[in-house]
Amino acid sequence: MRRSDAQTLDSRRGPVAPARRVDDLDRRIIEELQANGRESFRRIAARIGVSEATVRARYARLTQGGILQVVGVTNPLGLGFDQALVGVKTSGAPDAVADEIARWPEADYVVVTAGQFDVVVEVVAEDRRALLDLTNRMRALAGVVSTETFFYLEMWKQLYDWGTRKDA
Repeated sequence: MRRSDAQTLDSRRGPVAPARRVDDLDRRIIEELQANGRESFRRIAARIGVSEATVRARYARLTQGGILQVVGVTNPLGLGFDQALVGVKTSGAPDAVADEIARWPEADYVVVTAGQFDVVVEVVAEDRRALLDLTNRMRALAGVVSTETFFYLEMWKQLYDWGTRKDA
């Protein structure tokens, strides 16, 4: 998604904000929340040696700035949904296609890439028919040349605890 449009999308969908500087304290708070997103600010503050008010204020800044999102993550396959990764080739710059697909509630991950595909989209659909309808909608977009769908048969790993960059 283009950075200039990042704030126009529904924040529940996780728009990617421009890179911002975070300091060591921000990183420590993020890492604590990645270990346990339900941990109290009081316990986090005690572990990292700052006041609860400091953790609360930093959390608010990180979430409002689009750097941190604390959510319950599910396995869509385990809930009975169908899930797929769709590679999209475009005839020109992929921005308009990526912007449009990013607005769809079925798309939970949209990136512009280098390589065989211009846009890669992860989608969750109620069933295979809904997945077919979704890929047909993608194919009908102006600028889309082709799509390739990678249907998820089973999920082996899904983690969101990669930590933070120390040199940011």
